[in-house]
Amino acid sequence: MLRELRLGRHTVTDCSLPYVIAEVGHNHQGKIETAKEMFKQAQACGVSAVKLQKRDNRGLFTRAAFDRPYENENSFGATYGEHREALEFDREQYVQLQQYAAELELDFFATAFDVASADMLETLDMPAYKVASADLRNLPLLRHIAGFGKPLIVSTGGGTMEDVQRAYDTVMPINSQLCIMQCTCGYPAEFDELNLRVIDTYRQRFSDVVVGYSGHDNGIAMPLVAYVLGARIIEKHFTLNRAMKGTDHVFSLEPVGMRKMTRDLERARQSLGDGRKTVFASESAPVVKMGKKLVAARDIAAGHRLTAEDVAVKSPGDGLAPVEIDRVLGSVSTVALSEDDNLSLDQLDEA
Repeated sequence: MLRELRLGRHTVTDCSLPYVIAEVGHNHQGKIETAKEMFKQAQACGVSAVKLQKRDNRGLFTRAAFDRPYENENSFGATYGEHREALEFDREQYVQLQQYAAELELDFFATAFDVASADMLETLDMPAYKVASADLRNLPLLRHIAGFGKPLIVSTGGGTMEDVQRAYDTVMPINSQLCIMQCTCGYPAEFDELNLRVIDTYRQRFSDVVVGYSGHDNGIAMPLVAYVLGARIIEKHFTLNRAMKGTDHVFSLEPVGMRKMTRDLERARQSLGDGRKTVFASESAPVVKMGKKLVAARDIAAGHRLTAEDVAVKSPGDGLAPVEIDRVLGSVSTVALSEDDNLSLDQLDEA
């Protein structure tokens, strides 16, 4: 069955380029100019999309959670609610960023953490939606966003296979434009907890949807492994500087890392090939230079029956290949040969 998901300007399939999402999240620190600079840098890195996170904080958190003291080195407010509000963009700011992303020819969408946020985003005609791992069990939100009829990318960190199956069963009857992302929601995630083979498990179990990888790991190597295992949407957090204030910067990629990752993902796609063993033109000269041929090990008279002592294997490989050794041994030379002369089947009477 063909897996296909249309995301903005891109069509994602098993054979397509990897669709790379630069997860800006709240690494913009609540500053729209910083967000624009991040978009610009992400575009230069070759990503497919930039993504934010949208929360209706007063409706999302309990009063106790909203008012909880939150004074630490990464805080942007005295309470957790003030901190979250300081990082939140309103609709007008989203419109500005949407327009700027369009100028950069980047897909732009967001993770909706609640129904109110999803509804606001839908007024902007978002090309797709992300649902975070924390909402894998949030069936009301999954149903609501699926009803928009837009592609839906669902992360599965912290969930069981039963949770993933339930989310799949909830979304698919409403909207078949689904991507399931393997994810481990540690921040950062330890390498021995990434469990990347789940990507293949998802591909086998959910054979009609695109599978992806949302990585909170440090570095750029694991997305390549994920791609080789079948992930075709890759999401990585993005920052201008890992030393910036905020909790997500430490496991985010800076521009140089994102650029290398997108480059290596394209190389990985090219290097996988089509599975058919092929001899390429570029291999011809090295094969001759380093290859071997059959030559006379010593002077040989015409009419001599060749033995192992008469035949040597030497470079370059511009003559009779050693694969023909069994045809040569025991045959009779029809011409006189000098040491290192090429052996040729048309100079031999085969036994």
